[in-house]
Amino acid sequence: MEEFHSDIVACYLYVITRHGYPPPAEDTPEHLNEYRELGFRSVELEGIREAHLEEMHALRGQIREKAEALGLQIPVFCAVLPGLSSPDEKEREASLQLFEMGCETAESLGAGMILDNAPLPPWQFPQGIPVARHYDEKVLAAATIPADLDWSAYMEGLVETFRTACDMTARRRLTYQLHPCYGALVNSTDAFLLFAGAVKRDNLRFNLDTANQFFMKDNLYLSLIRLDGLVDYIHLSDNGGHRVEHLAAGNGKIGWDRFFETLDRTGYSGRFGIDVGGAESGVGDLDGAYRSTAAWLTEKWYGRRK
Repeated sequence: MEEFHSDIVACYLYVITRHGYPPPAEDTPEHLNEYRELGFRSVELEGIREAHLEEMHALRGQIREKAEALGLQIPVFCAVLPGLSSPDEKEREASLQLFEMGCETAESLGAGMILDNAPLPPWQFPQGIPVARHYDEKVLAAATIPADLDWSAYMEGLVETFRTACDMTARRRLTYQLHPCYGALVNSTDAFLLFAGAVKRDNLRFNLDTANQFFMKDNLYLSLIRLDGLVDYIHLSDNGGHRVEHLAAGNGKIGWDRFFETLDRTGYSGRFGIDVGGAESGVGDLDGAYRSTAAWLTEKWYGRRK
């Protein structure tokens, strides 16, 4: 079995694609076996909203023991908590308590990063925030902004919430990675730089996502240059440019040679997460897609650095 570089991380999207959203937390030890059988030495895990996060937190000791037995590192733990960007101060405070649990879980697993989707605008959905990885155009078309919302006051509260979250992560020597996605408030290079300038915390990072940014027409090469020093974890997958999808490298239209040239230019030394799959992507051979993309990345990036 080919083993991949320890800086190539198998993202949790692999588990989600195989086992649902959220996948059963109690099956995480078996999920680690699946990652290892693919040849990965580093993996990403998640706690998705309150119930799933609490289960992952309760299992953290068992998960770490299993990972160590398999020779796996867990450099990234994701705490998916959309309530952090709620216009309701009490909901934000409750989400911060859950975020603290996520930070404790990350630290227990040996992670150096905690990741979440970038904050959502204060959308008001007909039946509450949908439990979904991505919000497509149809879902967002049904969302509204509360008529009585004071935007300036909302942003002030949001910035303060994320300062607190950054301080929580800093106490555990973690970086806080914000993941850009369609429909998010911080969904681009410009938006992140504006938000980071308001939050003013050194451990806030941008989790560059090649597929999402390519779809949203956020120039990847310019993004890498402008965010130099603020990116140390890249979610890597391909995209055709017309919709949200996460394809194996080479199956979309991203210009990869220029992408790697720009990484060279900026002296990138961080990790890559193979982020292929999802119901939106139609990836038939998921295992093959992860192996082939990791092997391709090895050749494109790590192979020429020996």
